[in-house]
Amino acid sequence: MWRRKKTEKTNQSETNIFPLKVDALEKFFKEKFNYHDDLKFTKYTVNKKKVAVFYIDYLIEGNKLGQIIEPLVDLNPEIDLTNKNLLNELPYSSGTSTNTIEDIHKKLIIGFVFIYIEMEKAVLAYPFSMKETRSVEKAETESLVLGSKIAFSESILINMNVIRWQINSTDLVFEKFTVGTQAPREVRIVYMKSIANEDDVNTMRQRIQELDVDQIEGTIVLKQYLEDSQMNLFPQFDETELPDRLAYNVTRGKIGVLVDGSPTSFTAPATLFSFLESTEDLYMRWQAGSFLRILRFLAMIFSILVTPTYVAAATYQYAIIPSQLLISIGQSRAAVPFPPIFEALLLEFLIELLREAGARLPTKVGQTMGIVGGIVIGQAAVEAGLTSNILIIVVAMSALSSFTTPSYLFGTTIRLIRFPLIILAGLLGLAGIVFGLCWLIIHVLRLTSLGRPYLVPIYPLRLADFNKVFFRTPFSFVSKRAKSYRPKDLLRFNKKDAKQKRDIDE
Repeated sequence: MWRRKKTEKTNQSETNIFPLKVDALEKFFKEKFNYHDDLKFTKYTVNKKKVAVFYIDYLIEGNKLGQIIEPLVDLNPEIDLTNKNLLNELPYSSGTSTNTIEDIHKKLIIGFVFIYIEMEKAVLAYPFSMKETRSVEKAETESLVLGSKIAFSESILINMNVIRWQINSTDLVFEKFTVGTQAPREVRIVYMKSIANEDDVNTMRQRIQELDVDQIEGTIVLKQYLEDSQMNLFPQFDETELPDRLAYNVTRGKIGVLVDGSPTSFTAPATLFSFLESTEDLYMRWQAGSFLRILRFLAMIFSILVTPTYVAAATYQYAIIPSQLLISIGQSRAAVPFPPIFEALLLEFLIELLREAGARLPTKVGQTMGIVGGIVIGQAAVEAGLTSNILIIVVAMSALSSFTTPSYLFGTTIRLIRFPLIILAGLLGLAGIVFGLCWLIIHVLRLTSLGRPYLVPIYPLRLADFNKVFFRTPFSFVSKRAKSYRPKDLLRFNKKDAKQKRDIDE
């Protein structure tokens, strides 16, 4: 189990071995731990006392090290060399005292420098860690025409700074956690204290605190640990690499999560329709923003149903096809020896191969592979009699529709749903599609995100939230936050005051 109550550890590494000689301390560290080849252990004599400075070389900033060594060796000879006096004399206020080997070990491997005065009961620790990170760059997986283009980086400090740019409010909270027993990582939950629902904050906090794993590889991995159900196909938290998307969700009452070393974040609770929203909709006129949201919703349905419907119609339900189109389909499939279900699965498989190959190859080569590969393989498949022209058009339209989804993970879900529906359509016709859709709807109705219904505002019905999900209205009409997330403060502004338009001379 990855969620379990943590037990207290009582082993030798947590014991206090101080005071002891400097030579004995060096021998202890190099025998006890696995990083003895990388441990730099330097000894000095200051004011007639032996002093040891030890650290792992490649984890610290070298320029800061010299700024602490020089004041140490040039210390006033009249000063009694103790931990308390040395903390006051060195030009860094971030120094702390620690006396357990477990704490020293944890800090040593994240870039702390330690100073030990012989026969003292503790060591002094200074955070001089060096982290290699990217600067703030343009988003790659979530492309925008309008709005902020910057993306998260691997540094959680930079990410928190960028979010502060977006939300300049004293109400913003960054709550800190550490996850991982073997390779700990810093995790932050982000929320607006006066807006976010307290139950949601407590639920997220509890799930993170109860998480007992050796390590997490990144934000998306942590998201899978924290989701309400790990056995279903649909993502239950909304992931993003855009700080402005995270800021938009947080100011609406959701909870964001950041992980150190990961250039993405996620927000919760989420709904099925959250994955079809884009912050770009806010920067357009409300008519254009509404059109794009409706277009994405229809594209999702089209992507799921168009290929299975073709397979069902071409296999069983010929009567639903117009006569002229039926003739064209018959002529196109005259040379194809395979049934429509095999034909459709083959083309869908080829499309997925091209998509995956294009994503894994270098950018310029990948684009060429996607375009040229699709044209060449499609034309060759038709000439070889493996498939028909009409099915190539149908599958291509289905693939294009799946690309309209702003969320990459949700787009992957849509692609995977098509395959079982195609199989059901080939076996049972339209009845198989209806059976598959009924099962899918029942499954989605049972899903929750952080304990909230996944299909809200459709189920349970929240008509007041429709203009925040399916379409947009002018900003002056959206005076309240979505009731679906049950924020503490529902009101965004006073609607009556917003409608009052005054000239400068009034």
